[in-house]
Amino acid sequence: MPIYVKSGGTWREISSDAGAQVYVRDGTSYTNKTINNAYVKDGGSWRTVFTLFDTPVSFTTAGSGTTTFAVPGNANAIHIKQAVGGGAGGVKGAQYDKAGGESGGTGGGSGAFISDKVYTVVGGETLTAVVGALGGKSTGSAYNTTASSGSNTTLSGASTGPIFTLGGGVGGSGTGGGVQGPLRNNNPSSGGNATLGTSLSTGTTVDGENITTFTSGPNSTFNSGGNGVAGVTGTNCGGDNCHVNGGTGGDSYNGNVNGGTAGSPDSTDGGDGLQGSGGGGGGAENATQGGDGGSGELIYRFLRIA
Repeated sequence: MPIYVKSGGTWREISSDAGAQVYVRDGTSYTNKTINNAYVKDGGSWRTVFTLFDTPVSFTTAGSGTTTFAVPGNANAIHIKQAVGGGAGGVKGAQYDKAGGESGGTGGGSGAFISDKVYTVVGGETLTAVVGALGGKSTGSAYNTTASSGSNTTLSGASTGPIFTLGGGVGGSGTGGGVQGPLRNNNPSSGGNATLGTSLSTGTTVDGENITTFTSGPNSTFNSGGNGVAGVTGTNCGGDNCHVNGGTGGDSYNGNVNGGTAGSPDSTDGGDGLQGSGGGGGGAENATQGGDGGSGELIYRFLRIA
């Protein structure tokens, strides 16, 4: 809410919307003390006329790749509603010429994640966000092939330093095979690793919001975060022209966002991941393709903790 003072005959806004602060002189220490809130009594009821920083209702989504943005001058914290590293792609299926079997592809690993964490930042500093790219499905020869890994999602501040790093999911592979045999080895994917930094476990904003009630992220739990998980490793079936599905991609956000679906023999490719989950592996016989991993993301808003 705007608040004004008359300065040299001109009304001047000093509200939080204008990025200003209001102080009172402490009669004991004779130092300026920042006012978080100011009230007036209106018709017998107290009414707020000034709040140092109003918590936004909406969130901002960081763009893909690397972006920079400034912390508002009166903010001192950032609420990460959700963030995740990129998910890995799925491995294609493989078919053989009388090799005694067929191969389903491994599903991609999911990225490490955050759901509803609050971190301290410095008002006015520049933050640098990197949103992890998805890992692509495997390409080229099906007998020796590796799916691409997702990349990291990170946040750091010019004054604060590194805040968190969410590793991208790691792709699996199929190695050591040949069109007439041997059957390939289906190697596992893995989840991305999380370096979460020190987040706040308690606190109240200057406009009265208890941060422990922040549960709007995918996990519906305050202060949640952790590593990603592996997708399902592909398998070989026995006998020429046998049928075997690929592996599903690793779920992201602790199982709250599903990984890509498994590819089936002959017709259906592995499904793409979403929000940092892994792509599904392709099926065999008549090999189908794996799916791409899900892109990373970072969704946030700024706060002022009292």
